[in-house]
Amino acid sequence: MKLAYFDCASGISGDMTLAALIDAGAELAAIQAGIDSLGLPGCRLVAAEVKRCGFRGVHIQVQHEPEQKHRHLHHITGLIDRSNLTERAKELARRIFTRLGEAEAKVHGTTIEKVHFHEVGAVDSIADIVGTAIGCDLLGIERVVASPVPTGQGFITIAHGRCSIPAPATAELLQGIPLAASSVEAELTTPTGAAILSVLAESYGPLPAMRITRIGYGAGTHDLPGQANLLRLVLGEADDALALEQITVLETQVDDATGQVVGHCTARLLEAGALDVYTTAIQMKKNRPGVLLTVICRPGDADHLDAVLLAETPTLGVRRWNVNRRILQRSRHEVQTPWGPIDGMLAQPAGGPPRFTPEYETCRRVAAEQKVPLQMVIEAAVRAFDPAIFPQSRRS
Repeated sequence: MKLAYFDCASGISGDMTLAALIDAGAELAAIQAGIDSLGLPGCRLVAAEVKRCGFRGVHIQVQHEPEQKHRHLHHITGLIDRSNLTERAKELARRIFTRLGEAEAKVHGTTIEKVHFHEVGAVDSIADIVGTAIGCDLLGIERVVASPVPTGQGFITIAHGRCSIPAPATAELLQGIPLAASSVEAELTTPTGAAILSVLAESYGPLPAMRITRIGYGAGTHDLPGQANLLRLVLGEADDALALEQITVLETQVDDATGQVVGHCTARLLEAGALDVYTTAIQMKKNRPGVLLTVICRPGDADHLDAVLLAETPTLGVRRWNVNRRILQRSRHEVQTPWGPIDGMLAQPAGGPPRFTPEYETCRRVAAEQKVPLQMVIEAAVRAFDPAIFPQSRRS
């Protein structure tokens, strides 16, 4: 598995991310070709090697014709949809802009369809985000981990006037992301950088176990007092079949909700991005039988899953904490059965043979369409991956 670690000692911005990807091996010409396909007039990426506090890095400048446009989200996604980017790069760019739109809509009290992109809708920000999506695709990055993020302190002036650091949209995007203390009087993390990180990073913490293959350094525009204004990108291969990642656990207890309400809430949580949801029967005060509702999710999803719990159950509060979990390397896999293809998950246990688990919903659908027992479909899928499991003689 190709891992990427964003070392955000001096924060993160869109141009620093793009520069780090280019310095780590993403071909500038290929990224420029993708940017050209957006149809932005005269937009050109210029890379230069610079030094920040004695350390080298790459700085990216986006040159373009002057414009006064304030774009809506649909304008930007339209440019992306009509481009010649790969589907993976398009999907990643759309997700980053959607996260930005959600944050801007919330802080301005409007809808994602009506929100105006100001700074982040300018040509240079579009180039940074789309270029980052192209760079991640070119480098084949499969998983991203990041360090805690410093925001800096002080004040900045944006399109809506003077505001404290982090800017409102940046703060919204950083919800659920671990922050690092910093006394630097500057905006270290921008809305674009925060949006990129909130979409890319699966977990936060120290450098994960890997075999390092490349390191890229993306330079910020300004020099900082006492530290290098660089974003370090470490690329590598997973060194262990068991990967460590950070997740968030949410839980709440209810003794005044019906089974229908709990079931509906569970479905809503899974639809909203929870990794897993489960219930436990408990005994609560005054000898009331109750339910402990537990949600496992990515840190960046914790806030909106909190909102689902508070909206869909009678609970008055939700507990949360971050934990580390070790997971097997896994990937999607498809096998052929007498009733057609069945997809599933292929896991690689440490020191053992790969293990295939068919996707339940696919097996259920095939069983219903072909009018055969569900267990027969599951066994056929597993047997298609490894004939030694569930041999045909079992049915004779």
